[in-house]
Amino acid sequence: MNALIVQGGWNGHQPKEVSEVFRKILVEDGFSVEVSDTLDVLLDTAKVQALSLFIPVWTSGKITGDQSKSIIEAVKAGVGIGGCHGGMCDAFRDNCDWQFMTGGQWVAHPGNDGVKHRIYIKDPDHPITTGLKDFDVASEQYYLHVDPAVRVLATTTFPTPGVDGPHNGNGFFEMPQVWTKYFGQGRVFYNALGHHADIFDIPEARELMRRGFKWAAKR
Repeated sequence: MNALIVQGGWNGHQPKEVSEVFRKILVEDGFSVEVSDTLDVLLDTAKVQALSLFIPVWTSGKITGDQSKSIIEAVKAGVGIGGCHGGMCDAFRDNCDWQFMTGGQWVAHPGNDGVKHRIYIKDPDHPITTGLKDFDVASEQYYLHVDPAVRVLATTTFPTPGVDGPHNGNGFFEMPQVWTKYFGQGRVFYNALGHHADIFDIPEARELMRRGFKWAAKR
């Protein structure tokens, strides 16, 4: 099984550190892993189409039409894609095709970093979440616009006590944080956690990524 990680974009999300966490997880599970600092690696369409798994760690970047077409067509043909936080669902804000594939787009994180909130496991029957329990984090709490076709595996709740925002007048609601979907023949996995690499020191957060990568790669 071979995986490609692309790292870059906004440095505030620690792309190199997060990529290293993911590289270690994948190597532990027997993947052959390449890490690239450029999206031009996607222009080798034969290489991309031969992947088992693609992992973007690239917040607030720009992707060209040819780069985008290469990976989107590969996922449609069966390559898995998995990622986290802004590295996947705030990667290329002006590319609607990318958002169509990934299943969501970040729009806000009320209270910014350090917000204490809970991640609720909502689908205990999925292989990614089976046996995992709800857990608490202190990080950015992602407010996302989400594809209604996704299978929601975990959520958080808004409004968050002590955190103000224009969304609060809507009352209590659940926000998807971990999900899967299919895009053509490809499998898509996303976890909204991952503002900094140390979030994956939390065993549940790390395990979600490990299982999500394997699921997306059809392991």
